[in-house]
Amino acid sequence: MELIGFRNHLKKELRLSELTVIMGENARGKTNILEAIYLLATGDSFRAGKIEEMINWNQDLARVEGYVEDDEGNDVVLGITLTKGMLMGKRTPKRKYFVDRVARQKRKFVGRLLAVVFRPEDLRLIEGSPGRRRRFLDEVLGMVSWEYKRALSLYENALRRRNKILDLIRDGRAGREELMFWDMTLIKNGNILTEMRREFIEFLSDLEVSFGQYKVEYDFSAISESRLKQYEREEVLAGYTLVGPHKDDFVVKAQDKNLHIYGSRGEQRLGVLFLKYGALKFTEEKLKMTPMFLLDDIFSELDEKHRLMVLEMMEGRQTVITSADEYVLDDLRGREVGVVRV
Repeated sequence: MELIGFRNHLKKELRLSELTVIMGENARGKTNILEAIYLLATGDSFRAGKIEEMINWNQDLARVEGYVEDDEGNDVVLGITLTKGMLMGKRTPKRKYFVDRVARQKRKFVGRLLAVVFRPEDLRLIEGSPGRRRRFLDEVLGMVSWEYKRALSLYENALRRRNKILDLIRDGRAGREELMFWDMTLIKNGNILTEMRREFIEFLSDLEVSFGQYKVEYDFSAISESRLKQYEREEVLAGYTLVGPHKDDFVVKAQDKNLHIYGSRGEQRLGVLFLKYGALKFTEEKLKMTPMFLLDDIFSELDEKHRLMVLEMMEGRQTVITSADEYVLDDLRGREVGVVRV
């Protein structure tokens, strides 16, 4: 794998083992390497709000390239080039995808490498905001289904447009007839999101794990012509859309106890481990491939009991761990470990 001009890595080459630990002090770019792997898997960053953020401050271009093995055991070269929109005085796409160094559309690029990432921020999945849980659903379903990814993009675009029109209607500068097209777009794509989210949540509720019994309840916001009609007055007063998948949430229960409200910190962390394990298993079942497991400094956030559970989740999967603490290598004693220091 090679990173050029990607965040703080002007030029970095590394070889990933079945189990790799990336060691280094804070701010040395450990998470950046996981981000680059995830970029090759999904075409997107798990943290950058803008493409420019992934390009080294002093560079106009960044490139990430890596070798993956296809179903027949052949090496395939995946690459992504990132720019700030201008290169040598000419306008250029901010992101380009390559398979065996031939430019491809994003749809034909993603899916050749799968990766599930587990970060310290994810430990707030249970007790955090509904938006954090919706992002979890979107990341998993977007990885296993191009239809979902496309529906989400169309839905979010239509939602922005519709909210602007609602704002104009409130100010008397537009009429309700201007909502018709965006209503239909929201309903069509919103129902795709709801259906696929429901399927994943049902999968989670049927999943058996060794550390407890869990159920996941989908608290969904249905979208239809009648629902939009029901809230049309309130939406104009608010200036934004009040119903639809952008309002969805879910609840994780252990032995019928709502972990968000009643779970201890330890119980909530077990619930998060359950969700991450579910993401791995769902991806494997849907795509018949084993995803990489990317663990970003997660061991420093977990006690011994929880670390052992994460070690169980790593079995049979290529795993990359970042850490600033040498004790992580003690936890992995007895395993073949490739160590990369940054």
